[in-house]
Amino acid sequence: MELSILLIKQIGSLFVMIFFGYMAFKLHLVKFEDSKVLSILSLYVIFPCVIIDSFQIGYSQERMQGLTLAIVASIGVHILYIAVSYVVKKIAPINPIEEASLIYSNAGNLIIPLVAYVLGTEWVFYCSAYVAVQNVFIWTHGRSVIREAREFNLKQLLLNPNIIATVLGMTLFVTKVSLPSVLGNAVSATGSMVGPISMIITGIIIASMDLKNVFTNLRAYGVSAARLMIYPLMVILLCCGSGMLNWHPQAEQILLIVLLASAAPTASMITQLAQIYNKDAHNASVINVMSIIFCIITMPVMVFVFQALC
Repeated sequence: MELSILLIKQIGSLFVMIFFGYMAFKLHLVKFEDSKVLSILSLYVIFPCVIIDSFQIGYSQERMQGLTLAIVASIGVHILYIAVSYVVKKIAPINPIEEASLIYSNAGNLIIPLVAYVLGTEWVFYCSAYVAVQNVFIWTHGRSVIREAREFNLKQLLLNPNIIATVLGMTLFVTKVSLPSVLGNAVSATGSMVGPISMIITGIIIASMDLKNVFTNLRAYGVSAARLMIYPLMVILLCCGSGMLNWHPQAEQILLIVLLASAAPTASMITQLAQIYNKDAHNASVINVMSIIFCIITMPVMVFVFQALC
């Protein structure tokens, strides 16, 4: 019950932020084109700060072992989701935006605050493992899916601010180095904007659409159902059947965090990437909003199933 109430409060806050973006567009304070500028800032400035800040935590051997478990589980989840989506694509005619929406979740904006509220701020560290792993996958596989271009440019990948932030954040953690207070405060404050900016972008895009088309988009319902229920159930089976629960004294809590991250609504980053590469950002926003609405029900159910089976 506590988890459900916290979810409703957190998701309610996200919808208020979406409403801010919606009204800003309707009141002609911003144009649709402005959301693309915000997307660029979010992807290349704000999100790297989120990654670096999440690793600014004291080092210990137990945390390192827990981080390893979280990373292995997160990699397993993404490989599973990509493989299943490949099979789904062969059976059903899903488009690139829908494929990316099935795989990548809003692990940062929703799950980091939720984990902090429910389990405590010290557990956010393990959530950062999922965010870091997803970051690598989304800038390699996810980006190529959305662009519909399968080429792999290693130089471009290594120079991506998000990949650099991931490597830097992990290096700082392992070497037990903390950022100077002035720089650390700036990074933390900038990273804290990721939720509001992402939701405002979604609100602007939704405001530019016909709302009737949003709620009559049957494909969005199907994608949301798969992302929020079918895919997370496979993660639960992976966690329970792989023996990972025996890898660490706090494995159950760590894997619960991985489950929450993998069962979250679709990643708002998909909308932002679609904008940058001139793809169907409207469809991405519809799926994003739809999945945010329904996760109020589905996420507590997935947690209950996990605790019952594992």
